[in-house]
Amino acid sequence: MDRSRDRVRTAATRPWDRAWDWARAAVGRLRRDWVDVVEAALAATVAWFVASRLIGHPDPFFAPTAALVVLGEARGRRIRQTIEIVLGVAAGVLVAELVVQALGPGSGTLLAVLVLTIGLMVTIGASRTLVVQAAISALYLVAVAAPKGDLVPFRFVDALVGGAVALAASQLTVGRNPLAPLAAEARRTFADLAEVLTRIDEALERCDEAAARAALERARQVDGCVERLRTAVQACGETLRLGVRRRRHLGRVGDVEATARQLDYAARNIRVLARAGVTLARLHEATPPEVGAAIRALAEAVRAAGAALATDLAGRQEAARHAEQADAAALEAVRHAARLLSSDPPLPVVMIVGQIRATAIDLLRGIDGEDPSVLTRVDQALSPPTPTPPTQPPPPPPPPAPPARVDQEVCVKTGA
Repeated sequence: MDRSRDRVRTAATRPWDRAWDWARAAVGRLRRDWVDVVEAALAATVAWFVASRLIGHPDPFFAPTAALVVLGEARGRRIRQTIEIVLGVAAGVLVAELVVQALGPGSGTLLAVLVLTIGLMVTIGASRTLVVQAAISALYLVAVAAPKGDLVPFRFVDALVGGAVALAASQLTVGRNPLAPLAAEARRTFADLAEVLTRIDEALERCDEAAARAALERARQVDGCVERLRTAVQACGETLRLGVRRRRHLGRVGDVEATARQLDYAARNIRVLARAGVTLARLHEATPPEVGAAIRALAEAVRAAGAALATDLAGRQEAARHAEQADAAALEAVRHAARLLSSDPPLPVVMIVGQIRATAIDLLRGIDGEDPSVLTRVDQALSPPTPTPPTQPPPPPPPPAPPARVDQEVCVKTGA
């Protein structure tokens, strides 16, 4: 009866715990990215001011729009790619403006503008977000703010102004702290990996096959996060080489590049782990508690590793403490997984154990570099402890020898 009440109480408090975790994560994201929010708002405002007050355009809608689009897409990218984005956004607006001036507003014009704009964005290799933003800008240009016979392409100039302001804002931020964008991208990448592990844990706890498939789909998207981290490493290296005084940080960027390589391996292992989680959820059997404990410990190790890398780039002293936490949590995850091998687990559980081991190895190598002891420590954590034979008590000391008997002669005196 008491166990039933405990289960009901746990089920009732679980939504509140998840809501609290979500709120705490939301506050953490805001605390981490508030500088980007202020930077985007200031860049859009400055672009509007330059286009309206300094240049004198009456309705410079595309100046702040281009600033926001370019700033969102250029963060963490290389300088050449940022310039390509600026020119691509401005060229898309120019194409739309010229087509509208030539054909006039109408359905055919809308079709032609969208085809040309989207085709241009795809040609320059723009992301899906940039393609959608460019299409929306072209749609606004045709349907709402169609040019009225102006010979000067004001909207093209506005887009150039917005892109230039965004480029300057991004470089000013990098110039103040050249390692800050790289640290932010590293935190974001590690947080995405930890989120995937949390989703896998929640899906297996509920034996929810749909949630497990959603976690697998999210795990497949993490490859893009790792690729963005590698791009951020290249962009940071380019920025540091432009300034002689900043080149002293190139060694730390090289360390992040090595970490990103190990993180790529870890992301692949987590994707295989998520696929094994889908197979385990399809069995519709109770998941062993050690599986959840191991995955939660591994997620904690990923978060601590991300904090260690970010604090190291920021030059703070907490990096060593976070690295120790990541090391301990990764080995604890392997120990939890090792307990599953004491019985006869199903094949998906065995696959999960293997991927937890592989992920822990890649994670620890990303923290400690090519430390040769990583593989040994992980295998020791995976192996069950060898039972020590019971210590035999020492033999009792021999009993003391009895004292020697002394025969006394009894003299009998006889009288004469």
